[in-house]
Amino acid sequence: MLNRVVLVGRLTKDPELRYTPNGAAVATFTLAVNRTFTNQSGEREADFINCVSWKRQAENVANFLKKGALAGVDGRLQTRNYENQHGQRVYVTEVQAESVKFLEPKSNGGQQDDRDNGPSRKDNHYYDSDDPFKNEGKPIDISDEDLPF
Repeated sequence: MLNRVVLVGRLTKDPELRYTPNGAAVATFTLAVNRTFTNQSGEREADFINCVSWKRQAENVANFLKKGALAGVDGRLQTRNYENQHGQRVYVTEVQAESVKFLEPKSNGGQQDDRDNGPSRKDNHYYDSDDPFKNEGKPIDISDEDLPF
């Protein structure tokens, strides 16, 4: 049996971060995911999918994703139910996010704030000294014995 969900969409609002009584972080957010087809009037519709992430990932989601941010979610579909105040059974289906990828740079579209997420690829001075494959356009000298195949 297989239960796997892969989504790419934009957050409809800022994630909500809470903590369980045991201290585990849980973030809930909704992704707007465009459908691959248009409706009869030629407009593209979207599905609004509830997602949940846990622990350290939940804190990262809450700290670095904001409304409108493009995100990728890999996880599994889960349903749960509970009884509301009126005695009615309520069923909830949501994606338990096992991995959340931030798909835009923080400066894109002005949606993200000015927090420093560490060095980026464009900070050449950071990666230049650490790149063992930097060769200034010259061929790399590798012998056949160094190759694993």
